[in-house]
Amino acid sequence: MIPSVRLSPGPAAFSGSSLRSKLPSIPSISSLKPSKYVVSSLKPLYLAPLNGPRTAELKSPRQRLEFRCAASAADDKESKTQVVPVQSEGAQRLKISIYFATWWALNVIFNIYNKKVLNAFPYPWLTSTLSLACGSAMMLFSWATRLVEAPKTDLDFWKVLFPVAVAHTIGHVAATVSMSKVAVSFTHIIKSAEPAFSVLVSRFLLGETFPVPVYLSLLPIIGGCGLAAVTELNFNMVGFMGAMISNLAFVFRNIFSKRGMKGKSVSGMNYYACLSIMSLVILTPFAIAMEGPQMWAAGWQKALAEVGPNVIWWIAAQSVFYHLYNQVSYMSLDQISPLTFSIGNTMKRISVIVSSIIIFHTPVRPVNALGAAIAILGTFLYSQAKA
Repeated sequence: MIPSVRLSPGPAAFSGSSLRSKLPSIPSISSLKPSKYVVSSLKPLYLAPLNGPRTAELKSPRQRLEFRCAASAADDKESKTQVVPVQSEGAQRLKISIYFATWWALNVIFNIYNKKVLNAFPYPWLTSTLSLACGSAMMLFSWATRLVEAPKTDLDFWKVLFPVAVAHTIGHVAATVSMSKVAVSFTHIIKSAEPAFSVLVSRFLLGETFPVPVYLSLLPIIGGCGLAAVTELNFNMVGFMGAMISNLAFVFRNIFSKRGMKGKSVSGMNYYACLSIMSLVILTPFAIAMEGPQMWAAGWQKALAEVGPNVIWWIAAQSVFYHLYNQVSYMSLDQISPLTFSIGNTMKRISVIVSSIIIFHTPVRPVNALGAAIAILGTFLYSQAKA
């Protein structure tokens, strides 16, 4: 017979000695040999030898336990956790490839039409303003029609965005002034020196330090840009200084953006849209002061006489493609790492330089091409050294 203890509701307080006195036929647990008996916590409680006749009946079959977690209806909506499926490596590579191809193509198209506009209508302040105005209008329309969900911003957001917008405005105008004076390829060769400005500003103004390979990677960048500038056939100091100022301004834009936008839940697309709107507000009065409606009217009549209605299409195209390529670049930052973005930016400059030389038949000396290649190689080495 298998001895058993059945627990029934009764007084909560009792001693072990009283229980043994009431049930003298039950052997003490301490007297059982652990090698032959097992203690089961089933209700009722059974004490059975391992090789007893009913041991097999007491063993419950092993089953795989499946756990499923679900938030209850009473939970706060914001606290619910959504499980996002992990993309396969092949799908992620395809997505990055699409981002890069779109980014490079839009940037090449923008630079081509922008140069055509500046050749026919050499007013970079107005051209820069139209680019920002077009992008701002496109995003305002998207928010109004709910094609894109409008960002939830407050006064603090716009305060933090203001220095970013100032730096972005300066960089945008300076780059446009540069391309109005020199070849597109030369502007982008000089703009490939942006990593050097980033390291110098971070080191001497912010006190940051970098590994030795980062400093060494600056040598081919500076040397290549210097060689390209010295051997440029159509060198112009205003164009050269515009590209240099653009580099410095974009470095400060990145610094302000990293410091001020931490913890802000605004997507890349909406962030750039807000940046464009604020930059447009900043730039418009300066564009009127620097050039003005009288100069624009005279230049417009001259452009229509020399080029014809095509100049209207060129202005519209460069404005739309400027916003689109910047929007895609900011959207890509949500999907790829900063290192991948830096490498993609280097490859973008190569595509712009090569395509502009082919389309505009820009004369290039072999030593000038060598300087460009060295500068771009240095940019690539910089991105690898910072990884």
